[in-house]
Amino acid sequence: MRCFVAIDLPDEIRATLALVQGALSDAAPRADVRWTPLASMHVTVQFLGDVPGSDVPAVARALADAAARCTPLALRTVGLGAFPTAARARVVFAAVEGAVVELGRLAADLGSRLAPLGWPPEPRRFHAHVTLGRVRRPASLGRLAAAMEDVGQACFGSWTAPEVVLYHSRLGGPEGGTYEVLARVPLSAPCP
Repeated sequence: MRCFVAIDLPDEIRATLALVQGALSDAAPRADVRWTPLASMHVTVQFLGDVPGSDVPAVARALADAAARCTPLALRTVGLGAFPTAARARVVFAAVEGAVVELGRLAADLGSRLAPLGWPPEPRRFHAHVTLGRVRRPASLGRLAAAMEDVGQACFGSWTAPEVVLYHSRLGGPEGGTYEVLARVPLSAPCP
């Protein structure tokens, strides 16, 4: 099964980000972007890919061990960005600020615990964000980039993340995949 570890967003932040998606879509109606459904918005800690069902308990234990070393995280979504750049966007995102150093440490700790189980740590530097949409074809990106710049460094909401979640991602359908919770693990001690 296809799995990932994430931090959930409060419903009010998801709703605000859905309004931002609508504004971007209205400003660049010809941009070919598949917008992330409201229920699917999250902050990815680590994407795992295929995880055999028999390995899920070991992955959940590794997640629990890493989460036990980290307190709840004070986070906020501020401003928009794109990977690799706004002019050549493939992914449009809302940036995450606040306890991102601690979140990065949690991701690194989890990665080191999962490596012996067969899931190597992410080779790229951790970048906390909420994916708002994926660009399917690079059409009308100039208008999209301008609309993103107009948003500036607006804050879309703050929250304290009390837990990390292991999800099973089921692909398919016009709205994208659906997520099933496999484990919710509280953040419960000071980060190292």
